[in-house]
Amino acid sequence: MMKFLQKLGKSLMLPVACLPICGILMGIGYAISPTTMQGGTPEGFLELLGLFLVKAGGSLIDNMAILFVIGVGVGMSDDNDGTGGVAALASWLMMKTLLATGFVTTIMPAIAENPSAKLAFDKIENPFIGIIAGIIGSMCYNKFKNTKLPDWLAFFSGKRCVAIVAGVVSILVSVVLLFAWPVIFGALVSVGQAIVGLDAVGAGIYAFLNRLLIPTGLHHALNNVFWFDTIGLGDLGHFWAGETSADVSWSLGMYMSGFFPCMMFGIPGAALAMIQTAKSNKRKVAIGLVGSAAFCAFICGVTEPFEFGFMFLAPALYLVYALLYGVFTTITVLLGFRAGFCFSAGATDLVFSASLPAAANTWLIIPLGIAAFIVFYVVFRFAIVKWDLKTPGREDDDVEAEKAVVLSNDNFTEVAAIILEGIGGKNNVASIDNCITRLRLEVKDTTLVDEKLIKSAGVSGVIRPGKTSVQVVVGTKVQFVADEFKKLCK
Repeated sequence: MMKFLQKLGKSLMLPVACLPICGILMGIGYAISPTTMQGGTPEGFLELLGLFLVKAGGSLIDNMAILFVIGVGVGMSDDNDGTGGVAALASWLMMKTLLATGFVTTIMPAIAENPSAKLAFDKIENPFIGIIAGIIGSMCYNKFKNTKLPDWLAFFSGKRCVAIVAGVVSILVSVVLLFAWPVIFGALVSVGQAIVGLDAVGAGIYAFLNRLLIPTGLHHALNNVFWFDTIGLGDLGHFWAGETSADVSWSLGMYMSGFFPCMMFGIPGAALAMIQTAKSNKRKVAIGLVGSAAFCAFICGVTEPFEFGFMFLAPALYLVYALLYGVFTTITVLLGFRAGFCFSAGATDLVFSASLPAAANTWLIIPLGIAAFIVFYVVFRFAIVKWDLKTPGREDDDVEAEKAVVLSNDNFTEVAAIILEGIGGKNNVASIDNCITRLRLEVKDTTLVDEKLIKSAGVSGVIRPGKTSVQVVVGTKVQFVADEFKKLCK
């Protein structure tokens, strides 16, 4: 399971890498166009420029699920074949159509009369469904890419049948989700209703569950309980309507305030820990990914580029991350800091919400922010080092010794041929893949593997991480060797 999650995490790196620039554009846009943030009509060059930047950044943030569909579909497919991405897209289109509110309420009219169930299907286009579609597409590719059909169906043999199979699987998954999704969504709404009366502790529990459910998209269920008027709360709506705690039955803003120190300062602290613990040869990569993501979180509260960058690589650390949100939210509510957001808990929303009647003790963001930065930094650094967690820049593939490999010659076909002979021939090869420095192979019979012969090609070493897995440490020229290896296996 852990191996699957790590592979899933790596496959998400490509779409996640698209998100930081979107967050930066949106942060700048909201900063120069507060009217856009507040839902008004922008006027003047700067306001229109801000709107332009917000729309440019939001074009990908709003369609993040589709990025994950393609990223997972291609990234988890053998050979990173694009056919898996096409099959994943077919799966996504089918599931989002079959589970769209309009269609669901047509075939099951009772759902239209159930606000919770209807809301569940309103939120069906989320990253969780996107990741499921990506997994369906890639798994169907891996399983059916070599399928041979009868002569009269020969046109659909091999890769051409992958999207068809993915479509059939997607129909079955949609039937399951048709009944399971509203139940899960409704259960979370019930949880939200149960913790409303717990005051500051309830706000902390909500913040913890909010972050924990981000990967599934089910956080929308809780958000609708606390931020909007699903059960008569509507913390966000009442806050921005200019009301105060005297107008409602709870401390207005308590379900938004705790996110500010975590997003604005906690995430940068955690990002610094990741950068400092990254391997020296990958530190620049870590800076580019988590550094820019931290900037997005601080400016406008866009956290997905940071969270999806490590949640599948180190799920235990993500659980700790969610717990820190719960702790800081409870503390924030008890100290009386109150601020609100209409987009997310970044500096932009903090500045513009500070003048609203319900805002209180906004100066506390400084001590709270410093505390969040230090705590997130210390906890993340300790956990990463103590348990050798594979956060960005610390993956097993990043080994300096592997990069220094000197092959026996630059005839990559000859090197690949030696490795193939040492692996037991092409009939013993079940699958072929490669990372930055290693040729990753699955074999049918491990007794046929001759490590001494493989090493004669000048490779650094041979690693056997699993019963049928063989990894050949080639070095930075692995892509050229892998390409020739695949040709020889055809």
